[in-house]
Amino acid sequence: MAVARSTTSAKATAKVAIPQLSWNAIRPAPVVLVSGTQGFLADRAIRMLRDYLRVEDPSLEVNDIEADSYAPGELITLASPSLFGEPRLIRVTNVEKCSDQFLTEALAYLESPAEGAYIVLRHAGGVRGKKLLDAVRANKASAIEVVCAELKKESDKYDFAAAEFKTAGKSIRPAALRAVVAAFADDLAELAGACAQLIADSGTEITEATVTRYYGGRVETNAFAVADAAIAGRYGEALVGLRHALDSGADPVPIVAAFASKLRTMAKVQGGRGSSADLARQFGLAPWQVDRARRDLAGWTDQGLGRCIQVLADTDANVKGGGRDPVYALERMIHTIAGRGR
Repeated sequence: MAVARSTTSAKATAKVAIPQLSWNAIRPAPVVLVSGTQGFLADRAIRMLRDYLRVEDPSLEVNDIEADSYAPGELITLASPSLFGEPRLIRVTNVEKCSDQFLTEALAYLESPAEGAYIVLRHAGGVRGKKLLDAVRANKASAIEVVCAELKKESDKYDFAAAEFKTAGKSIRPAALRAVVAAFADDLAELAGACAQLIADSGTEITEATVTRYYGGRVETNAFAVADAAIAGRYGEALVGLRHALDSGADPVPIVAAFASKLRTMAKVQGGRGSSADLARQFGLAPWQVDRARRDLAGWTDQGLGRCIQVLADTDANVKGGGRDPVYALERMIHTIAGRGR
């Protein structure tokens, strides 16, 4: 038994033997594993590495390999030094679907990486190629891992957008930042694109009016704007916003998800004690989310919040096929929430 425990422990240690960095902390290494399902962040991290290496040496050679349609000998051929000894960046995609030939040659390459070569292995998830992942993660001498996980929490998306403006040296007011995040929360690439446009076209400080000028239609029909109106008791405004959103092609399921996100946060904060920062740490939120939830809870009772959460659950089931009329279910939900469950 002792031997088994020791073996298991050694395997676990091997998995975390190399540095595991966030996407924006990528740096050169002979072997860079870029893992995770967030493709936009992975692509950006790999571009950052390429740009960094080109600044160091403009003669950088860049080549691409598809691991699922790999030609025998391709990796070692591209990694081998050329006549003039230029640095080489080899970007390998589809490692999660790699061929047996690539797996065999990549494992052999790990034992002796070529000097002056940087191999980026992009693995988007799944069990295929696990033997290679384990070997990379155990290679303390040559490898690092860049983890590109999905940004699921609203606070993570808020922090991502805030960093975009900070890096560009642009000031954005908190309300404006919340507006742009809410408008593009469903697609990180779209959120980054919106930030880039605001950075490029706006003046010194970006205000909520600036966001409305650029993305007014998106913000006005956004599910979170409908939820905000309903939670504040503005039934007519919420209903008009809902119909506008549906007429613009919005799907009922994300609309319900927006209400769920708001009500879940309110339920967490309801009755909480401590500062906004304390509650934010406790519940995995940003302090501004705690402050917003506290404002949203004005006029609400525990019973009313509980009833609205139950109606929300029923609406979620109805818009996912459990009911005959998803629009009626949404209108009924908004009526209940605007009335604060009374």
